[in-house]
Amino acid sequence: MTLHLCRNKIGELARLLATRAKAVHGIDSDPDIVSRARELTAQAAPVTFTVADAPAGIPPGPYDIITCVATVHHLTFTDALTHFREHLAPGGTLVVVGLSRETTLGDHLLSCTSIPLNAAMGWIKNKGRRAPRPDSMTARTRAAEMSFSDIVREARQVLPGVRLRRRLFWRYTLVWRDGSCERGLR
Repeated sequence: MTLHLCRNKIGELARLLATRAKAVHGIDSDPDIVSRARELTAQAAPVTFTVADAPAGIPPGPYDIITCVATVHHLTFTDALTHFREHLAPGGTLVVVGLSRETTLGDHLLSCTSIPLNAAMGWIKNKGRRAPRPDSMTARTRAAEMSFSDIVREARQVLPGVRLRRRLFWRYTLVWRDGSCERGLR
């Protein structure tokens, strides 16, 4: 089973994950987002949506995959990673696309590169038309508080062997596979 912390495009990623997973469980703290995600999801799709606060409200697992896109910076980082790790099945994978605070020259250079690319992607996606703000972007926002180096340091303490990469568009990726079944720890 796959767990996805929603907030992106009203469950679009959860529905996409359902094309590759037996079951997907999406959670979001906003009842309006969850209601709209349910409306947009075919009844036959193996996707369920729940209103819950992450990470404490994560339904009991275990989950083969947990995905979290542009959400973890709203949470207490170390607590969130710890909860995600505890909800993974042996051999499960955690994938986070997160935001970090710009602190280094490299961060600022990536931001400078991202600004025109972000504008170009919006123009291409909307075919030059002015697009209304998506429902999924009406939620409260919070700026990232942790630098990428802070994220790397804390993630490595909680998730030994984690892989992190800085990305364009003010993002980073974190991928961790639970290797406890290979070590006979569970």
